[in-house]
Amino acid sequence: MERYPMTPEGHEALTQELKHLTSVERPRISKEIGVARWWHQHNPIGVAREHGDLRENAEYHAAKEKQGQVEARIAHLEGMLSRAEVIDARQLSGGKVKFGAWVKLEDIESGEFKNFRIVGAEEADVNLGKISVTSPVARALINHEVGDEVKVNAPAGTRTYEIAEISWKSALSTTGSDDRRNIAPTMRPHSMSNFSVERLERED
Repeated sequence: MERYPMTPEGHEALTQELKHLTSVERPRISKEIGVARWWHQHNPIGVAREHGDLRENAEYHAAKEKQGQVEARIAHLEGMLSRAEVIDARQLSGGKVKFGAWVKLEDIESGEFKNFRIVGAEEADVNLGKISVTSPVARALINHEVGDEVKVNAPAGTRTYEIAEISWKSALSTTGSDDRRNIAPTMRPHSMSNFSVERLERED
């Protein structure tokens, strides 16, 4: 059976989403469907037409469609969580990039930096700097060390990046000074500049 790696935070977030869907959304939608069905059954045809029977039917079908979407999401989350392999990066160490690591990456061409974390596919959020372990960038970095250069194939062409820092405890600094706490033993100091997450992902 295929296992899905997740961080503890990601597992908790998906667990809470599943709880909300099953305890709040599912009953709410079921109630909406019941009300729409009751209204349709207990109104004379003429009155129903006069007061918008088509509108009520539309609401009923919309609720049924939403119900289908919610049930599909519930089934997906249950499947993911049942096969989840929770990996706490804070318990890991070493100088090679693995799942859960925070990584500072330098664009060799521009000299700009990007900080991100490698997480499970369901947790990935470009806006928060969380990159899926199945993404081209993550696949290129896995098992590499600080100082290694990696090439990433992107629609705009092949880009070369150098691994500047690796952390197992917390997100890396995005300021001009290096924070050496919880960083892998080998680290090359740099002055920092912001590097767009969206740009990196678009290039992938």
